[in-house]
Amino acid sequence: MEETLNIAIPVFRMTTENYENALRGLGAAPKIITKDCDPSGFDGLLIPGGDDVNPERFGQENCGSEGIDDLLDAMQFAVLDRFVKAGKPVFGICRGHQLINIYFGGDLIQDLGVKNACHRREKGSTEDRIHLVHASQGTFLERLYGSDFVTNSSHHQGVGRLGTGLTAAAVSEDGVKEALFHETFPIWSVQFHPERMCFAHKRADAVDGSRVLDFFLEKCVEMRAVS
Repeated sequence: MEETLNIAIPVFRMTTENYENALRGLGAAPKIITKDCDPSGFDGLLIPGGDDVNPERFGQENCGSEGIDDLLDAMQFAVLDRFVKAGKPVFGICRGHQLINIYFGGDLIQDLGVKNACHRREKGSTEDRIHLVHASQGTFLERLYGSDFVTNSSHHQGVGRLGTGLTAAAVSEDGVKEALFHETFPIWSVQFHPERMCFAHKRADAVDGSRVLDFFLEKCVEMRAVS
């Protein structure tokens, strides 16, 4: 790309090395932000993985959510709101995927349970789960990876009722919504972790995660050209 893309990553107290390395590997410049910010200084927003969003945000009592941080929730929702209203591209990963759904009025399944154990790491393991995903015809993931592909997974919650304007782009074999896109805004999200399937973390048993991250960056370039 001719000019470096500035990508905001809103986090508190968490390691973002994998996200940063993946974006740098694709020629972008990740910028960690810890408070609400002006989107005009950025080309896109990447909301990373992390612990669970407070279920009060989608009108439920806590029945399985873990590691809740209300300050992080407030900051990420505020930043997302600013980027959406500015029409800037947004990409969500894992928690970010779920947060986007909540922002648009959807809800979550707070614990997928043992029947969906393929989605969560085993206790004490550092290895992601690997499983098959089915992409819907004509969606961004189908264009990138085909109709069926293998990806990683490390989560215990899932998207439930879809938020307004969101469409599922892919589902796992057990019905978990693995990706979303918005029908109006330049917003995409995935439940899996592409930053842990590319460059130094590329693995032979799953697709190359850099392709979906590069798709997001290409959308940032397109939006920059028309802004």
